Amino acid sequence: MKKLIALFSIAALLSFGFSNLVFAQDAAANDQAVVTNDSSAVTNDSTAADTTAVAAATAAPAQPKSFHQVLKEKFIEGGPGFMGVILLTLIFGLAIAIERIIYLSMASINSKKLLKNVEEALNNDNVDGAKEICRNTRGPVAAIFAEGLNRYDNGLEDVEKSIISYGSVVTGRLESGVSWISLFIALAPMLGFMGTVVGMIKAFDDIAVAGDISPAVVAGGIKIALLTTVFGLIVAVILQVFYNYIISKIDSLVNDMEDTSIAFIDLVAQHYKK
Repeated sequence: MKKLIALFSIAALLSFGFSNLVFAQDAAANDQAVVTNDSSAVTNDSTAADTTAVAAATAAPAQPKSFHQVLKEKFIEGGPGFMGVILLTLIFGLAIAIERIIYLSMASINSKKLLKNVEEALNNDNVDGAKEICRNTRGPVAAIFAEGLNRYDNGLEDVEKSIISYGSVVTGRLESGVSWISLFIALAPMLGFMGTVVGMIKAFDDIAVAGDISPAVVAGGIKIALLTTVFGLIVAVILQVFYNYIISKIDSLVNDMEDTSIAFIDLVAQHYKK
């Protein structure tokens, strides 16, 4: 339940940030329009020489639009239907990816230092102290060590079985939610291609109504088709980068767990021989 609340909180923050960006750009556009109107009023009251200067300045090329302005315009031109759904896939995909990255980052620890501290405690015949060290250390490696130490009195075989069993549970926790990211990666381009098909159907409908295949008739439908495809592919690329990073992080943690677990079992075996 806590993960679900955190997921929706992140999604809400992303949506709120996107809305603020749109509103800020609209406010800037309105301010620019007001300034333009004021400039026009001043121009009407100026002399003929000033009018000539203003006309020359107006003839100068307009400043290029920013990336955010172009992105917002193209998003609106693509239509609220498919573009809105594609945006939702990006928001929820990023929310899950960010939650996984935070979780995996918190799970990363200095496992060699932990193993050394546990070894020192066991060498002093302080099993309870080793358990306390593991309980006070975050991460899956410490949890596996603690699970093994809880079976310490049952013998080495039970320690090995508990480590193997609990290691599978921890690995499942690390991989939790990753399948949803892969789902959104697959959905985004499919939604874009669906928008392409809908846009082409609209273009052919316009041709049938107008009885003409001029570019002006079909431009609208084809534009929607291309924009939905582009945005769907962009979302898939962004989520794919996060997905690959998360997978590499999980692989690194799993390898670290396996290596330290083997070293921990060897340590416990040596302690039993004493």
